[in-house]
Amino acid sequence: MKRCRVIGKVVTNSKHEVLVRRKIMVVKPVNGGASQLALDGVGAGIGSHVLVSESGVAGSQITGLKYPPARSVIVGIIDGD
Repeated sequence: MKRCRVIGKVVTNSKHEVLVRRKIMVVKPVNGGASQLALDGVGAGIGSHVLVSESGVAGSQITGLKYPPARSVIVGIIDGD
């Protein structure tokens, strides 16, 4: 898991059918590193500090698919610092 900050959201006009009602957020690791996309599993907003799981299991649990179209998932919101 990584500690990240949500820096944006993705707006699409077409996406995989299991992602239709899911938010895709842009997150950046707080310890540095490249920004990445993550499914929002907890209702995070821009500016939130979050925990991001990069396991296929988290993607499976959020989408209900054995082989999900996304691997990174926001699994928690961190209160305070």
